[in-house]
Amino acid sequence: MRDTDGDERAGSAGAARVRCRIDIDADGRYAWRMIAQNGRVVAVSAHAFTAYGDCRRAFDELRGNHREQAGGVQHTPSGNGWIWLLREADGRATAVSARSYERHSTCRAAYVRFRGLLAGIGEGAGSCL
Repeated sequence: MRDTDGDERAGSAGAARVRCRIDIDADGRYAWRMIAQNGRVVAVSAHAFTAYGDCRRAFDELRGNHREQAGGVQHTPSGNGWIWLLREADGRATAVSARSYERHSTCRAAYVRFRGLLAGIGEGAGSCL
C-alpha cells in the first residue's frame, strides 16, 4: 500500500488492520486466509491442515520468517493467468494469491503489497482466529 506520495510507510498502517481467519472445509481440514483492511482476501495458505493448531502455527511461522522465503509470480496451472506464491527453502509453498490475475504486472503489484503487509505485521499483532 502506498500513500499519495508513493511512500511504502502506508503498508505498516494497513498491516495494523490486516486480519487472518481460519476456515474449515468440507473434509474437516483447516486453511488460513489473510484479509486486508478493505475486506478483500489478499492471500491464502498453500496447504490445508488436519488440525486447527497446525494451521494457526503455519500463519505465525509465515509472519516470523517470511523474509527468508522466496517468492514470485508464475502462470496458473491452466496457463491462462498469473498467481504469486511464497516458498520455503525446501521448495514447499506456504502462501499463494487468493485469486489469479489477468496481467503479470497486476499480479506482481499484488505480490509486492502482500509482502509489505507481512512486513508491517509486528510480533505483537494478533494471530489467526
